[in-house]
Amino acid sequence: QLQLVESGGGLVQPGGSLRLSCAASGGTLDYYAIGWFRQAPGKEREGISCISASGGRINYADSVKGRFTISRDNAKNTVYLQMNSLKPEDTAVYYCAGRDLIYCSGLVSNEYDYWGQGAQVTVSS
Repeated sequence: QLQLVESGGGLVQPGGSLRLSCAASGGTLDYYAIGWFRQAPGKEREGISCISASGGRINYADSVKGRFTISRDNAKNTVYLQMNSLKPEDTAVYYCAGRDLIYCSGLVSNEYDYWGQGAQVTVSS
């Protein structure tokens, strides 16, 4: 069974950058689309980006488009989320998730089968 572990979260000032990593074990990422989600306190989980198994198809939510970049290195079994121009409203727990399919569809959490434990990102001065 695919297992996912996020890393790279932390505290950053507004306008700063962070890169999250999602490392996989128990399977090769060549066969899984991977998404990033986030959940802020008191809010519903929000899908923010997805990358297909080959990396050829990428989706972004409007809230992060132009600021966040998803990428993957299947040789390292890792997916990344580069977050630039961070805002206080980006503060949340960030999760990576895997689908038992090679392509992305919508950024809907119930379409994903495997979840990491989450990484806290706090944007504050």
